[in-house]
Amino acid sequence: MNFNHVNFDALIPEWFKTIVSTGNALIWTQFLIGLLLLAGLFFSLSSRFVQLRWLPEMFRVIGEKPETLEDGKKGISSFQAFAISAASRVGTGNIAGVATAIVLGGPGAVFWMWVIAFFGAASAFFEATLAQVYKVKDADGGFRGGPAYYMEQGLGQKWLGTTFAVLITITFAFVFNMVQSNTIAESFNTQYNTPAWVTGLILAVITAVVIFGGVRWIANVSSAIVPVMAIFYILIVFFVLVTHIGAIIPMIISIFKGAFGLEPAFGGALGFTIMQGIKRGLFSNEAGMGSAPNAAATAAVTHPVKQGLIQSLGVFFDTMLVCTATAIMILLYSGLEFGDKAPQGVAVTQAALNSHIGSFGGVFLTIAVFLFAYSSVIGNYYYGQSNIEYLTTNKSVMLIFRLLVVVMVFLGAVVKVQTVWDTADLFMGLMAILNITAIIGLAHVIFEVTKDYSAQRKRGLNPVFRKSNISTDLSRVETWDEEFQSTTYQKK
Repeated sequence: MNFNHVNFDALIPEWFKTIVSTGNALIWTQFLIGLLLLAGLFFSLSSRFVQLRWLPEMFRVIGEKPETLEDGKKGISSFQAFAISAASRVGTGNIAGVATAIVLGGPGAVFWMWVIAFFGAASAFFEATLAQVYKVKDADGGFRGGPAYYMEQGLGQKWLGTTFAVLITITFAFVFNMVQSNTIAESFNTQYNTPAWVTGLILAVITAVVIFGGVRWIANVSSAIVPVMAIFYILIVFFVLVTHIGAIIPMIISIFKGAFGLEPAFGGALGFTIMQGIKRGLFSNEAGMGSAPNAAATAAVTHPVKQGLIQSLGVFFDTMLVCTATAIMILLYSGLEFGDKAPQGVAVTQAALNSHIGSFGGVFLTIAVFLFAYSSVIGNYYYGQSNIEYLTTNKSVMLIFRLLVVVMVFLGAVVKVQTVWDTADLFMGLMAILNITAIIGLAHVIFEVTKDYSAQRKRGLNPVFRKSNISTDLSRVETWDEEFQSTTYQKK
């Protein structure tokens, strides 16, 4: 039973492939990256660089305990909501995507990944805070929300929310999950010669166990996997740094020289270097895309800004920590080659690991790919679930959706349909355009909510949000006054 050579891509009409290719070229190379950069700059300036100013506050609130829900159970904590979004963010792009960016764009691409992460952290703060303001109660007594919800409640545009919900469900829950399971299957086939259908079947089963368990299961699994995989990954990188201590300074110099076109091999392609770094950074941290707010809305916190800060920290975690870790391993690899003819993706990271730590590198990378990709599968699924619940409360629809996700996870392991993945890139670009437009339209809400949080902190209080605290009309918001009306301000 070998599906790996079945060419499903050949069944897709050429005219459709042309539309997708043209759309991606238009959106990603001529419009979207500029929009996200300008939006990140606007959000940074208008918030007086919240991603720097409140960095200590981010670490303070991430350890807070969740609020108790009406059913007496503890809600999703800030850290668990952070883990759900990090689970989706931290995927194979952190391993394969970074490698491709460096091979094609040179060491300088790493610097531009850092730049987009810095500005993207402000975008993440804005979208996550909005998701908290406009969140709603779910059937389990917890919360759900995201761009579709604040598009309807904040902007009063139901059609916009519906369009976004459809796009993100198809893109993340179906197609991106196929990408992740395909990467896992390839990794196990390369390392252990495991048939793709066996890997796909196992993935489908363990995915079903988690997603049929509900959001609390998803939160618990994510909060267990994400820290473990990050710690092991960073430990490996620390070992590599220690064993290559003399090469650290030259590596850093090459990153900065390459970033500004001072490296001879890349001097004539500065624009391409910038493009590779920014695009890979955006694909990895998803800031402004509208995906992470779906996870942010689940947290049971006393004030929306708290989760905005947590999600801002998530961008730094993804790019500054995990992506940079991959970049370090690759840049310290003596056999690294550049250019479109050179090896790219996971093969580069694999070769670098084998060079640094011996044959154990292959085993470690297989485990890392599994953890990174599987955590993305369950994180991506939740984004779809939240938006299916926005579209309908019909339990049969949810059951069919969950079954389809399990099927797609299996199919992703055994087939390759490049056009479907390219279509997902196009849909994600459209998602980002809709989301950025909505955030800008609701920026005044963020300014007031942030001002309320800051005022309470200055008075030595643990900030608690009420709709009456701000002048913006929040009549469509159903959560805050009802949920926290008996809560009193507490001293720290």
